[in-house]
Amino acid sequence: MTSPHLANAELAVMEVLWDEDRATARAIRDRLYPDATKAQHGTVQRLLQRLEDKGFVTRDRTLPVHLFEAAISRESYASSQLESLADKLTGGSIAPLLTHLVENDRISERDIESLRRLLDKKREDGS
Repeated sequence: MTSPHLANAELAVMEVLWDEDRATARAIRDRLYPDATKAQHGTVQRLLQRLEDKGFVTRDRTLPVHLFEAAISRESYASSQLESLADKLTGGSIAPLLTHLVENDRISERDIESLRRLLDKKREDGS
């Protein structure tokens, strides 16, 4: 299942939550807008509400100041977006993306080794 696409501003909020695990709206605002204004606080509040409505964020309402937490991991979101991109551009095949990354030195030796181990394990498991 693919997750809905996030707008850039929504993704910026998610990046803060993925980095911090849990945060208040004020902490998110301070991170995104170091010289924040009242209007920017409202913007962060609206973004958090949209993300909560989409199922990307949960809100702990048991404390006087609400804490927000990502309901989906960075890896899960990235995977879903890559699958969506592969479906749109290459009929669902991820091979062209991997080929591009390798041929254009956009993937590290460490990542190549990690992929190699994963592929070897898949082969051994008969998947």
